[in-house]
Amino acid sequence: MALEILITVAFASFIQSIFGVGVLLLGTPLLILLGYNFFQALVVLLPISLLINLFQIIKYHSAIDLEFYKKILMYTVPFIVIFLIFINNIKINIGIFIGVLLLLVASKDLSTKVNRIVNCFLQYEKSYLILMGILHGLTNLGGSLLTAIVHAKNYEKQITRSTIAASYATFATFQLATLFFTGFEINIKFSLIALCMVVGLIVFFSAEKIIYAIIDAKAYRKYFAVFIFLTGLLILIKSVY
Repeated sequence: MALEILITVAFASFIQSIFGVGVLLLGTPLLILLGYNFFQALVVLLPISLLINLFQIIKYHSAIDLEFYKKILMYTVPFIVIFLIFINNIKINIGIFIGVLLLLVASKDLSTKVNRIVNCFLQYEKSYLILMGILHGLTNLGGSLLTAIVHAKNYEKQITRSTIAASYATFATFQLATLFFTGFEINIKFSLIALCMVVGLIVFFSAEKIIYAIIDAKAYRKYFAVFIFLTGLLILIKSVY
């Protein structure tokens, strides 16, 4: 049981090391597919996600888009907290919508028509950020919408990852605080959580030094688009089946 968690954590941490998101976005559905419930996934993944994001922020904090980050605090975070508290009473599946949106965003550079559709949707930024908070509180998959909107802003490599990392670290902080103050039962051993954090950090530093550092800005944007496309495809498949 512990081995499958560690493998999942290692894979998701590798992706997050490159793109700023991955531990929650990929780790949550993978752990649920392995038989763990939503709150077990949260307890395992949130500390790792937060730790990796903090290291990313420390190194490239000056690259964060602070104006966008302020909007995240104002419009997204409150809804994460609210819907995390009431998750047991709310059942919702908008995976198909999210999957289609991600496929459109990933394809926007290939088609002017798709580009216009995406820009039209994303211009309602406040509503989009609120929806992102609701989704993240309910499913832990708000990173899908976060990557979509950041990719659509055409940031350079460091701004993209740093802004996502700062936003995701904030998500994790408020989720952990909500779990703590509302008294959710933690039924995962702390020793396993600590081991997962060690594995996550080892993968992070390795990927940071060996892979992220050598990816140029133009290639990074292409890889990021591919990552968004594959994420959207996986979410679509998971929603349908």
